[in-house]
Amino acid sequence: MTAIAAPRSFESPVRAADFTGTGQLLRLFLRRDRVVLPLWVVLLGLPVGSVYIGSIDKVYKTPADLASFTASILASPAQLAMYGPVYNSSLGAAGIWKAGMFYLIIAIATILTVIRHTRAEEETGRGELVAATRMGRFAELTAALLLAYGASLAVGLLAFLSLYNEPVPHEGSLAFGLALAGSGAVFASVAAVTAQLSSSARLARGIAFAVLGVTYTLRAVGDVRSGAGPTSPLSRLSPMGWSLQVRPYAGNHFGVLLIHVAAVLVLTAVAFTLLRNRDIGAGLIAERPGAAVAAPGLSGPFGLAWRLQRGTLIAWTAGLGLYGLLIGSVVHGIGDELGSSQSIRDMITRMGGSASLENSLITYAFTMLAVIAAAYSISAALRLSSEESADRAETVLTGSVSRIRWVASHLVFALLGPAAALLFAGVLAGLMYGRAAGDIGGKLGDVMAAAAVQLPAVWVFTGVTVALFGLLPRWTPVAWGVLSAAIAVFLLGSISGAPQWFRDIDPFEHAPKVPGGAFSATPLIILLLVAAALITVGLIGFRRRDLR
Repeated sequence: MTAIAAPRSFESPVRAADFTGTGQLLRLFLRRDRVVLPLWVVLLGLPVGSVYIGSIDKVYKTPADLASFTASILASPAQLAMYGPVYNSSLGAAGIWKAGMFYLIIAIATILTVIRHTRAEEETGRGELVAATRMGRFAELTAALLLAYGASLAVGLLAFLSLYNEPVPHEGSLAFGLALAGSGAVFASVAAVTAQLSSSARLARGIAFAVLGVTYTLRAVGDVRSGAGPTSPLSRLSPMGWSLQVRPYAGNHFGVLLIHVAAVLVLTAVAFTLLRNRDIGAGLIAERPGAAVAAPGLSGPFGLAWRLQRGTLIAWTAGLGLYGLLIGSVVHGIGDELGSSQSIRDMITRMGGSASLENSLITYAFTMLAVIAAAYSISAALRLSSEESADRAETVLTGSVSRIRWVASHLVFALLGPAAALLFAGVLAGLMYGRAAGDIGGKLGDVMAAAAVQLPAVWVFTGVTVALFGLLPRWTPVAWGVLSAAIAVFLLGSISGAPQWFRDIDPFEHAPKVPGGAFSATPLIILLLVAAALITVGLIGFRRRDLR
């Protein structure tokens, strides 16, 4: 008699036990991010109403002024590429036009947050220690995503509240807040997927940022092509384009947010599926074996630092160079493009510090580039902290390499790297500007000067990072908070007309307003002395403290 096999019960690929400990890990992540997370949530959420809507309301006082302003935006391919289109001439739509850049910034913040609490934990070995306890397989990724999603919703809520008392419809404010939260959630999910692909947190971040760059480019090219016409198919392919297509104060298309929700659900499902099918600490991208014998360039600490830093240096230099090309191609004739409104000219002059609109735009643009260069400088200096935390610094320092020499090997890139990137952007911008104006020699010199005078302020942030590394190594990432605070002071001070003592807190405020303004070497010398003092203090502190 043939035996009949009993039917096997269906076993779900995901069990409740896989999420055990999610709450405990979420509380741990909140504690670890108790400084950085609230900082970027507040800086992204609160300034929207007072800075953007308030400033537009002060400058463009009549419907005709607003209509002229929006027309100048739609006529400028560069502004369409950078910020996207403005969909009508209402105060709300015009006011949050530049705040649309926050869709990109919140994406960067959530990518860094998710990678920090997932792949970076596995790379350092802490993830394996946690997995050896009663924590579920999916607990770490779930907690990281809940943290990023919650922070994105908090940013959206703060943005809505900051707009609540402004003279704009509340429905449009809600649409903007949800679109902002949606952008953060989508790219948190993108980071969750890329965290499964490589065993390196640096490569996982690089892939996520590459995806972000592609989506931003698709949106920019699509908006330039469409102008004031129908939405381009390229923009529809980009999460950045989805957020803009919510159209706050210009129709409030809440239905577009369903695309954000669908993308989050699909990407999250993919991330958990990939996580279930890989080992802890491993990635789905196979690692290439290294060479059997080290190249001569790796014989010393500077060669090793170059090997570790070169990819980042090339990527940041290329990014700043592209921005320089964009600025150089639009600066000539900007006064005619903006129109004859004296209020517009007064605002740009106040932000740039020069009577000439073209010179003011160059000054303002290279201040923004200097902020980006400062971010690169902090990133390069933080390599010291990551090497120490991963115990690789101890291996190097057990030989004949001194502590100062080891720090100097990375400090060279933190100082000269942003200088090379910023000056490269200056060369490209100056050539494009000079070609359009018919004076390459003169304009190139002006733009290069605008780039060079920003470097002492950039190096102040290098000094802050090195000082934290030497004196308070656990608090080294606070350097990002210092840069964020400087950005907030710059934005609030230049747009809202804050008192000078408040604006003087920002190192970038002290750079001479060249071209066009009076040049003084005194503030540059003071900034250089401050940077040198901070670096010296950090080196002395590192020599005297124990390795972590």
